[in-house]
Amino acid sequence: MAINWKLIFKAVCYEIYYYVIGAAAIVEDFMNGHRNKLELVQRPGDVAVITGGARGIGVEVVKNLLKCDMHVIIGCRNTKAGERTIERIRSLGVTSGSAECFTLDMASFKSIKEFAANVTVKHPALHLLINNAGIMFVPFSLTEDGYESHFAVNYLGHCLLTHLLLPQLKVGGHSRGLNARIINVSSSAHVAGNINFKDFNLKEMYVASEAYAQSKLAQLLFTKKLESLLRESDSHVQVHAVHPGVVNTDLFNDTTLKKIFPWVPPLLFKTPAQGAITIMHACLSPLLEGCGGNYLSNSRVIANSPKADNKVTQDKLWDAMRKIVEVHMFGEM
Repeated sequence: MAINWKLIFKAVCYEIYYYVIGAAAIVEDFMNGHRNKLELVQRPGDVAVITGGARGIGVEVVKNLLKCDMHVIIGCRNTKAGERTIERIRSLGVTSGSAECFTLDMASFKSIKEFAANVTVKHPALHLLINNAGIMFVPFSLTEDGYESHFAVNYLGHCLLTHLLLPQLKVGGHSRGLNARIINVSSSAHVAGNINFKDFNLKEMYVASEAYAQSKLAQLLFTKKLESLLRESDSHVQVHAVHPGVVNTDLFNDTTLKKIFPWVPPLLFKTPAQGAITIMHACLSPLLEGCGGNYLSNSRVIANSPKADNKVTQDKLWDAMRKIVEVHMFGEM
């Protein structure tokens, strides 16, 4: 088999680029970590939905939501893992709030639709949707719907879920007098991203780090476009994108860095509890009320890649996304 030097060169370039981006993100965390503060407020009666709430940062977010006395709906592939998460949080002395788990596979449009139907039957009003589940640097594979797994799980699946739950979020925001909020957990890796409109699946020359960056840029573009539409329709919903920091979770388990230098993540990366703080800030901060469409890191609004602000790209990706997930009027059933 002939060696694909072009592919190897591309992979090496992305590897180097990621080290530069990661180093910059770690410096940002050290410089502005003191801003990363968590102020929990009591929100009895509020209902929060979180994807991927049974591991990593998601567990810490669930814990904090329960401390706010909310009802938390965890969407995860293994509901037993979600139930164990709740039990573990309760064992730590968190007695407030309530929680339940529903099966959700973000790689399956069918599963997402079933999850949304289960949620809406029980909860006609929602107040938070935290699109947290994600994959990183996985080998090439197509989902059952025919899309590259990073693009499907990190981006397309959450677009579909947001569409299906948006009517309930509008009800929740209107009834509470404060905007309901959608939080897209993104990454500083979006800076390395480009949207390959000719081949979202990147089949011709697949590099996992490129696929991940594309999916994270797509999340930012989705955040910006959705926020503009929500403002035009005067909806009581706002949307934010969050970079939680470089966090030591199992997403890094198969990376070159963790294999060769396993001591680096515990020393330099944030803990999952620290990574959850900016997500909770986006969920709760009164300073952000009515101020959506932004990108947050260390509990403050920071600049995102200019590529995410390109309205032509936003519109083009939005139209492509609606066609893929078969949505005519986004957020309307």
